[in-house]
Formats: sequence, structure tokens, C-alpha cells
Amino acid sequence: MDKLKAFETFASVATRGSLSAAARAEGVAPAVVSRRLDALEEHLGVKLLVRTTRRIALTHEGTAFLDDCQRLLADVAGAEASVSAGGVQASGHVRLTAPAGFGRRHVAPLVPAFHAEHPRLRISLNLSDRVVELAAEGYDCAVRVGDLPDSSLVSIRLADNRRQAVAAPAYLARRGTPQHPRDLARHDCLVLSSDASQTRGWAFRVPRNAVGRNDECTPKGAGVPRHAVGRDDERTLAGAGAPNEAESELTYLRPGGPLDCSDGQVLHDWCLAGHGIAWRSTWEVEGEIAAGLLVPVLEEFAAPPNGIYAILPHATRHLPLRVRLWVDFLRQRYGDPAFWRAAAQADS
Repeated sequence: MDKLKAFETFASVATRGSLSAAARAEGVAPAVVSRRLDALEEHLGVKLLVRTTRRIALTHEGTAFLDDCQRLLADVAGAEASVSAGGVQASGHVRLTAPAGFGRRHVAPLVPAFHAEHPRLRISLNLSDRVVELAAEGYDCAVRVGDLPDSSLVSIRLADNRRQAVAAPAYLARRGTPQHPRDLARHDCLVLSSDASQTRGWAFRVPRNAVGRNDECTPKGAGVPRHAVGRDDERTLAGAGAPNEAESELTYLRPGGPLDCSDGQVLHDWCLAGHGIAWRSTWEVEGEIAAGLLVPVLEEFAAPPNGIYAILPHATRHLPLRVRLWVDFLRQRYGDPAFWRAAAQADS
């Protein structure tokens, strides 16, 4: 039995949650993974995993062994790197995922440069606005934009991300310009569908005195559809006027409209075509705003920036070298203002 390979397989199965996910990550058949686990358990004389047709669970011994196993694998990777010619050399397969629009502009262009620094790597990049289950689907790292839902996953903030509400001049000429977030209930808002990654809604800073009991804070005005405002928002929208920071608080709206889509680029195109108001990241729309193709609205209610994050399926102290180097690479690039200026010029 190759002990190191068996340790790697066990750690992969335990963190990814299934034999099939671990097998895909290693490029072998699930039966090979199963045989390695059987051999390891026989060698140790204990049961590490309880395997059923539906799930895999760690035993008490398996939980203890996983921590030691991951630490050992990280030490081995560090030892290999310390003696590699030319400094730190990563190898193996790293599987990455990112939102489609952001990934096309700001992740995919970096992958060849990262590979040039670490030519022994094989890199797979998945671009999708669907929320990917990292461990279950065998991904090593996800880049995600915006507020993060509560999760057991590890997040590392890479950069700030500011969002704003925008619309085409033709739409605003036809439907008018909203003066307060509550006005969005009477507009066509272009929203990501439920299987996409915008989990909390549209963020605005509103006057603190606008917040009251649930029965006091339904948006005022005749004919406001109840479905246009989500549960997080029912406490927010009385009152008028722009807030200052000391007298305001952050709130999240879930506006409605006749069109939604799971692809952010489609929403962007619909917005440019005058079909409604969209809530987009600055990096997506600043070129169109400068060109007069889109107009920012509700700027005085803009929320503070949220983040761009690297999401990891397990603790950073046990990261494989190839993943740790990728996160450091992103943090260096995204932390450089020149990167974002160059990207904006390329889009213009």
C-alpha cells in the first residue's frame, strides 16, 4: 500500500463528501478510491468512514485521523516545495470556479499567467452563476462576489466590490427615475433567479428612523405589490430623503419584475436594452456609465462595498500548496489598483 496516496485519498473523500467526487478530482474510478480506503482501514485496524449509498460520515477515529492526515500532507507539500528547483513548485490538478461575468473578465485572464509561474499544474476553471457546492463537486477554490451566506466554508477577502443600481436612459425616460429605494416596487427590476449567487438581495443605506415594526413599514403608496419587497425589507421603507451614515442603516431589498435570469450577463444586456433597472457591480457598468449608455440611480442610498472572496472547502492551515499559491496570486493581483484600472480600460 502506498501510504501517502492512501492518506491523500482519505483526506479527499472526507473533505469532498463522496467517493465519486474524490475519484473525479484524482482522475480515477470510484472503485480505485474504495480499494485504497479499504486498505488503509485494514492497515490501521480501525474504521475511518461509515459508508452508505446516500452519504459518507467520519467515525470518531476518522475525525481525529483526518486532522493529523491533513497536517502531514501539508508538511509534505511544504517540504517538497522547499527543495524544488527555482523555489516553490506546485503540481497536480487544481479545480476553480467563479461567477460567469466576473470570471470571464477578472479570473480567466489570470489563469494562464498563474500557470506560467507553475507549469507543473493542471488547471480547470468552471464559470457559472450557480452557487457551486465546493466539497461535493470537487472544487478546490471558488471566487465569489458580494455578501456571503452563513457557511462552514472558509472565506478570504481579496478586494472590495461596490454595487449600484443602473438603468438605460430610454427606460428612465419611459418610466421615470426612482427617488427612494421604496420606489423600486413600482419599477421593472432585473434580478438574478433563485439558483444564482446573489443570496441576500439589493443593499441600500436608508434612514434609521425609517425602521419600525413590521406592520408600520410596508412600502407606502397605493398599488405597491407585496411580492416586490422581501421579508428582509418589510422593516425599511417608510420615510424619504437621503440618509447620512450616522443616522442610517443597511437594509436588503428583493425587488421584483417580469424578467429574471440566472446569468448576470443576460441581466446586463437586458438593462442596456432598456428593459428595467439592474443592481450591478461597478466593474460591470462603469464603462457604460462613462459612455452614457447606463445611468446610476439611487446613488445617495448606495451601500458600503461588500467583498470579492476566495472560498475554500476546508481550513487554510491544511490547504494544498497549489491552492495556497492560487489564493496568494489572486490577493496580490486584486490588491493592486493598477489591475482594476487596466481591466476598466480594456472594457472601454
